[in-house]
Amino acid sequence: MAKTFNITGACTPARHYMVPLHSRLEEIRQMIDAGDYFSINRARQYGKTTTLRALADYLKNHYLVISLDFQRMSSADFETESSFVNGLSREILRRISLLGDVPDEIQKAFSRLADHCGPPGQEVRMAELFDCFHKWCGQSDRPLVLMIDEADTAANNQTFLDFLAQLRADYLDRDLVPTFQSVILAGVYDIRSMKRKIRPDGEHRENSPWNIAADFLVNMSFSVENIADMLKEYEADCHTGMDIRQLSEMIYDYTSGYPYLVSRLCWFMDKRVSGREAFPDKSSAWTRAGFLTAVNMLLEDTNALFDSLANKLNQYPELDAVISRLLFQGQRIAYNADNPAVRNAQMFGFVKVQNSSVRIANRIFESRLYNRYLLDYKEQNSDIYTEGSRLKNQFIASGHLNVRLVLEKFVETFDYLYGNRDETFLEDEGRRYFMLFLKPIINGVGSCSVEPRTRNNERMDLVIDYHGERNIIEMKIWRGNAYHERGEQQLADYLDYFHLKKGYMLSFNFNKKKETGVKEVVLGDKVLIEAVV
Repeated sequence: MAKTFNITGACTPARHYMVPLHSRLEEIRQMIDAGDYFSINRARQYGKTTTLRALADYLKNHYLVISLDFQRMSSADFETESSFVNGLSREILRRISLLGDVPDEIQKAFSRLADHCGPPGQEVRMAELFDCFHKWCGQSDRPLVLMIDEADTAANNQTFLDFLAQLRADYLDRDLVPTFQSVILAGVYDIRSMKRKIRPDGEHRENSPWNIAADFLVNMSFSVENIADMLKEYEADCHTGMDIRQLSEMIYDYTSGYPYLVSRLCWFMDKRVSGREAFPDKSSAWTRAGFLTAVNMLLEDTNALFDSLANKLNQYPELDAVISRLLFQGQRIAYNADNPAVRNAQMFGFVKVQNSSVRIANRIFESRLYNRYLLDYKEQNSDIYTEGSRLKNQFIASGHLNVRLVLEKFVETFDYLYGNRDETFLEDEGRRYFMLFLKPIINGVGSCSVEPRTRNNERMDLVIDYHGERNIIEMKIWRGNAYHERGEQQLADYLDYFHLKKGYMLSFNFNKKKETGVKEVVLGDKVLIEAVV
C-alpha cells in the first residue's frame, strides 16, 4: 500500500510519510534511564500519541512498557475508587495480552481486580492495585515503564488524583518498594497544575500530586531539516522534481513546525492541489504556487484543531483578550508564567515564547485568527468590508494583485467613511480596518499575515501572498518626518530580506493639515508606494 501524509490519528512508519523521530526518542530514553517521572504536555495534534507509540517500540528491548490510553475508559470508570481499579485493571490486562512476558501470577491478580464486584464496604481498593504493581515490578526481568496517553481526560476526577498521589508516594519510596522505572503522562493540560488536599487536616495544605515530575524539554516541533527528510522520502516515491529545501523552508515559515499543520499542507499539495486545472500533476503542485494554494485551502479548512482553538477562545474570555491584543494592537506581552491567560495561550498552542515575549505560534494560526476576529468585527463595522467586496474585481488583472490601486481606494474609502473620527479611533482601529477592506479582495486566492519581528504599537508589516507573488505593506502611525524616513529605510531593508524591489507603506496621520493620497518614492534600487490617511 502506498504511503500517505497522515492527518488523522497516530502515524506509523509503514503507512505514512513521517519526520524521523530517533533523536527525540533518544532524549526521552535518557530521562527514562535516569528514572524520571514526567508529563508530555503539548497542544492538540502535536504528535503526542505518535511519539508514545514510537517510544514503546524504541524501548522494548530494555524495558517492559505498559502503554495505556485513558480515552478507552468510560466516565463511569472514574466515579469511585473501586470502578477506577476495575477499569484500569481491564486496560492493563488488554496490554498484558500483547506483551506476552508477564508471569501468570500477575495476570491472575489483575484479572481478580478487573472482575471484583464486592458488596458495599468490600469494594476493591487502590492499595490492591498498587500491590499488583509492586509484585510485577519486583518479579520482572526488565524495569517497567508506565505510559498513559490522554491522561488529562481524567483531570477532574478525585480517583485519578488519588492514583497520582499513590504514584508519587511510590516514587518517593522507590529505594524501599519495587515500583516503575518511569511514568509518563501525556495530554494537553499540565497535570502538575492540578491540586488536591494531600492532608485533610486543620492546615488544609494543598500540593500537587504530580510535583515530582521532571521538566520535559524535548522539542516536538519539526525543523526545516526534519521536514526535508520527510519530503525526500516522498520525492523518492513520486519523483516530482520539487525543490525540497525551498518547500521545507516555506512549510516551516508558515507552520513553525507544528506537526499537524505540516502534514495537512503536504496532504493538500499531494491530494487536493495536484489535479486542479492550474496544477495538472504532482510536479506542478509541489511548487511555490502550489504551496500557497494549499495554504489557502488550509485557512478555509474545517478540522478538529481549528475547532478546538475556536472553542478555547469561547471558553476563556481572558485568552481571547490576549490574542486580540497581540494581533491588532501590536502590544508586546512579556511572558509571565503566573498569568493564567498567557499560560493557557501557550498550553493550548496559540502562542510561543521568544526572547521572553509572547508571540502567535505560527503564520497559519495567525491568519486563521485574523479571519475569525475580522469576521466578528465585520458584523459590527460592515461598511469598509462592503466597499472592499464591491470594488474587488478592479484590483485583479491577469491574476496579479494591483496593490497600489488597493491603497488608493482604501485611502479614498476610509477618508469618506471615517475622516471625521478622532485620533484614538484612528490609532486603535486603522490597521484593523485596512485588513477588513483587504480581506474580500484576496479571499480564496491570497493570504496575508503579519511579520512578528515588526509588530509593535507604531509599526506592523503585512505580508500578502497572491498567486505566488509576495507584497509587503508596512502599516505605521505617523510620528513626524524623521520617523517616517527611518521607516522607509526599514522597509527597504526588509524588502532585501525577501529579495523584492517594490514595497508599500500605509501611514495613519493624526495631523489635521495632513496631505492624504498615494505617491511613489525611489530609495536606492527600491520603489516605495506610500499612502497616507
